[in-house]
Amino acid sequence: MDIRVVDDTVIVFDLDDTLYNELDFLKSAFQSIALALEPNNWKLLYSKMLSLYRSNDNVFEFIANVYNLELEILIDMYRNHKPNIQLFDGVLDVFKAIKSKNGKIGIVTDGRSKTQRAKIDSLGILDYLDSIIVSEEIGSDKPCLANFQAIENSIAGKSYYYVADNLKKDFIAPNTLGWYSIALIDNGMNIHYDSHRHMSVQHLPQEFIMDFKDFKIL
Repeated sequence: MDIRVVDDTVIVFDLDDTLYNELDFLKSAFQSIALALEPNNWKLLYSKMLSLYRSNDNVFEFIANVYNLELEILIDMYRNHKPNIQLFDGVLDVFKAIKSKNGKIGIVTDGRSKTQRAKIDSLGILDYLDSIIVSEEIGSDKPCLANFQAIENSIAGKSYYYVADNLKKDFIAPNTLGWYSIALIDNGMNIHYDSHRHMSVQHLPQEFIMDFKDFKIL
């Protein structure tokens, strides 16, 4: 799809499963926990954790019982590890193209501040961003209008776009505010994969893309 970008164009992105696969964060966290608990034989534990997760078993309950740990400690290890994650192909090209046209880039993401900002730092995109809205920091989650109004308050613009993946909650607010909404279709690895349940008019974006190579910044 073509997007004509000028000084007052604001293109806002979701983070998890939009700029990278959230499953990679989970795998990164599992590896970090396995290394901490079994430094000399971490791969076996990591393999077990992944297998339990994919079998819909409670990984943290298993770890807590085997290693006599409180669940809160494991959750903290999961949320606060240094993530090893990578951007989807084409994301940096799109970011660079937007900035070359003097457009603005924002992030609106749900989650905990420390965790989400660690992801952004790990992805190496901080210098491209003009505004970051994390739900924990403003006290509301999507689809609350406040999360998107916070972008409007922090970046003055005439046209706003939102690129995200989760039909359940991502597009209700930007649609209400008159933004142009774009859904990145699940590549088969998304954490949330029940989009078929949320295809009423208020949940739908105005356009779907397969990947970031579908963008043409004019």
